Amino acid sequence: MGLVSAPGVDATGSFAETQMTKRSFGRPVPILVGLGFPRYVENIWQAYDVLNEWPSRGPAHKAAFDACRAGLADEVDAETVRAAFDTFARKAGILAYDIAAETPARATTPAKAHDVWLKRPSDGPVDPGDTHLT
Repeated sequence: MGLVSAPGVDATGSFAETQMTKRSFGRPVPILVGLGFPRYVENIWQAYDVLNEWPSRGPAHKAAFDACRAGLADEVDAETVRAAFDTFARKAGILAYDIAAETPARATTPAKAHDVWLKRPSDGPVDPGDTHLT
């Protein structure tokens, strides 16, 4: 007797890898949550979860939430959802910047790495030789 497969489930009974891959973002969206703790939103489900729990609603929230629902229904691709979620996070003031992209090659103090985390590209470039906080 063969296995009966449900949509999104492969013959072994686990989620099909292709379903998870097409719902994952090419690059995570880094946000700050709670008391400023970083969280990387890596896929449509995580974006949906953040939006579902978000206390205030507005046009950017609605657009991102609608994009998530469309993405979960396979009506739009994950990068479309990522762009809408990124816009929401930026307008909500919770968009963080990727530590790996902005941390100098050799941050000599933990405080410097934290300082770089909070630094936005609009603040200007980070000097990799600067080890003193200003």
